[in-house]
Amino acid sequence: MPKMKSNRGAAKTFRTTGSGKIKRSKAYKLHILTKKSTKRKRNLRKSTLVSDADIKRVKMMLK
Repeated sequence: MPKMKSNRGAAKTFRTTGSGKIKRSKAYKLHILTKKSTKRKRNLRKSTLVSDADIKRVKMMLK
């Protein structure tokens, strides 16, 4: 049986914290930034955790 390959896109997108939770960056920060307020863009810089409903699917991609 060959080794399982992790999804390389997911491996570059998600990071695991020390406690085992999965960290992600927020969406809507890459382009069309002129119409977004400074406050909105500043809040999009912060990272956040993957929701409990999606953790199982994300971990499957990272194996």
